[in-house]
Amino acid sequence: MDRFNAMRIFTRIVELESFSKAAEDLQIPAATATYTIKQLEARLGVRLLQRTTRHVSPTLDGQAYYQRCVRILADVEETEAGFGNSGVAPRGKLRVDLQGTLSRHYVLPRLQEFFARYPDIELEIGMSDRLVDLVREGVDCVLRVGELRDSSMVARRVATLQQVTCASAAYFERHGTPHTLEDLRAQGHRAVNFYSASSGKMFPFDFIVDGEQRSVVLPGSVSVSTAEAYAACCASDLGLVQLPRYHVETQLRSGEFREVLAQWRPHAMPVSVLYPHARQLSPRVRVFVDWLSDVMSVAN
Repeated sequence: MDRFNAMRIFTRIVELESFSKAAEDLQIPAATATYTIKQLEARLGVRLLQRTTRHVSPTLDGQAYYQRCVRILADVEETEAGFGNSGVAPRGKLRVDLQGTLSRHYVLPRLQEFFARYPDIELEIGMSDRLVDLVREGVDCVLRVGELRDSSMVARRVATLQQVTCASAAYFERHGTPHTLEDLRAQGHRAVNFYSASSGKMFPFDFIVDGEQRSVVLPGSVSVSTAEAYAACCASDLGLVQLPRYHVETQLRSGEFREVLAQWRPHAMPVSVLYPHARQLSPRVRVFVDWLSDVMSVAN
């Protein structure tokens, strides 16, 4: 087996912490992965991996070799794809994870455009709101909504989403229409509350008043953790919601939902693509991120 393939096998074992998972990911026999690492360690004269019954981890030499392998493999891929004028186009499998409702609204309806432009790229798409370990799970990039906290990733902002506070017209007929933040409590308004599925944290309603953010917590009969359930509970007249406008654009235009307190809308919600530093030179990642940026530009 050539050295570049050995490097690819080694990096996936480090990232997945498993010979068998790496072999499955690369679609090779597990015995091939084991033999390749033995040969690699023999050739280098150092032990690269520590093996236990539960997982595999790199030694100090293995970690140093891993970092160099990642850079070398990225350079090779970039070099091979750099001869665009000779007809070489990005190719191979690209693993991405997209925020569910955002991808269904903006990305999936236009996927055919991407494949028309890059027919040799195969997309493996996951859709979730959970925190994905890109390196360990072998994901090339993710599309996420909200402020970013992982500084170890390369991030590119591709859109900002206007947020609205709204409820169904039938709800306002029963409870009245709030014209100030004080009316929310004075009129006894209720909320469909939204919480994080990963942390369990309940999100308050945010408003910008005189340049300062004010958070309001309202009582409610139901709490949900998905955007679809959030909008559905609003349609069932269960209370106020605060969410990106695209979720409820149709209902707002029809009059089924009504926006309130528009003068104190919260800050627009950022949308970003994140990918590991090791993937930043990958032609597949680069063209997909550029395409996503173009697709999401309509959301601004």
